[in-house]
Amino acid sequence: MRSLALALFATVSLLAADPPKADDKKAKLITEVEAKVKEVDESKASNAEKAKEYAAAGQAFLQLRQPGRAVEVFTKSIAADDNPAVKDRRGDAYLWAGQFAEAVADYDAFLKTNPRFAPEHWRRGIALYYAGKHADGVAQFEVHKTANPQDVENAAWHYLCNVKVVGKDKARKELIDVTRDRRVPMAEIQKLFAGTLKPEDVLAAGEKAQGAEKVSGQFYAHLYVGLWYEAEGDAAKAKEHLTTAVEKYEVPDYMWDVGNAHLKMLKAKK
Repeated sequence: MRSLALALFATVSLLAADPPKADDKKAKLITEVEAKVKEVDESKASNAEKAKEYAAAGQAFLQLRQPGRAVEVFTKSIAADDNPAVKDRRGDAYLWAGQFAEAVADYDAFLKTNPRFAPEHWRRGIALYYAGKHADGVAQFEVHKTANPQDVENAAWHYLCNVKVVGKDKARKELIDVTRDRRVPMAEIQKLFAGTLKPEDVLAAGEKAQGAEKVSGQFYAHLYVGLWYEAEGDAAKAKEHLTTAVEKYEVPDYMWDVGNAHLKMLKAKK
């Protein structure tokens, strides 16, 4: 699967630069991965070898933003060889597919055998938020602070969970203090959640992003403004900004897939 992995990397790089070409290449790669899965299905290789090939194909589907298919193929890998690391990757696929309780279960299964990774596992915290386990989410983001103390996104998700537990006023007082996240527009996002800036200030900072951050800056501005509005109880504004983030500023970042899952959830509530 090595040549396929290189092609996937090229496709992800193309997403922001030339979406039409990326779409064509993506369709071709999906066909190639499907053919590989069928080949493994029919193979007489050992279970251990099949598990590795299925895991590689599942990762390929994940990179191609086909989370439902990734879940299916990761499950084939786990059936052949119950590897906790593959459950961790299937957790990502479940999260992106909007199956949040299943994502939490897979992340927990991974951490049961690999507890040393618990402080780094911010993805579990996000899954806990969407699964409605907000107190557990607060605890996860608290411990992640020990691994990554200068991460505005960790502070934001901690706040989003904590609002559900203690209310907006106390959650704001307990906001994790971050002062050295240099990504645009993270400084403004921190101040938004602290209550010292308005959504318009975050959006303006995103629009001023330059170079490699020109698209991602606007994506993150709209994503976190949308999430902030959700915490404020304004569902219409939350949906508006999440729609802009996901549909106008597709970026090859994990958080785009989180935003995409969130937007699908909002659209399903019609």
